[in-house]
Amino acid sequence: MELRYDLLLNPIVILCTLLLIAIPLLVHYINRYLHTYGDPPWKQPQEKEEEE
Repeated sequence: MELRYDLLLNPIVILCTLLLIAIPLLVHYINRYLHTYGDPPWKQPQEKEEEE
């Protein structure tokens, strides 16, 4: 099987590969940011109280 470098070095293939990585990461970070401010109080992680 011969590797086709002309296909791998195509700018559209490189762009789509970068978008394949960037879009899910961006969605993950946006979702995590929205959950920190948008979750109702009963879904917020409870803080452990220190016993004195």
